[in-house]
Amino acid sequence: MEESNWQDCGTEHKLEPMEGGIAFPGQERSKHMGQLNRGDDHWDVYVEIQPDGELAAVRGRMHFVDRDRHRMTGWVFLERHERDIQERFGEFSAVELWHFLEALEG
Repeated sequence: MEESNWQDCGTEHKLEPMEGGIAFPGQERSKHMGQLNRGDDHWDVYVEIQPDGELAAVRGRMHFVDRDRHRMTGWVFLERHERDIQERFGEFSAVELWHFLEALEG
């Protein structure tokens, strides 16, 4: 098994345009959370936040972005506040994030 590495960008890091990267749906509502690294694979991980007025809550989903590849989860978070989603995201280990990504590559 190859070693995996997670580089946390911190919860205050706003999305920066990626040089040479691809645009993805929901990018304008996303925050860069860090980078997954394993061997030659390097994925930037973003959490997209979307208000749900009907439930008075916010939804969140993860985007995994490489130079020319994009993978996206369904809406896996539903919380009262955006900071709650960021805290829940922080509970995932690098291994768990790799599991999400590998399931999406299916």
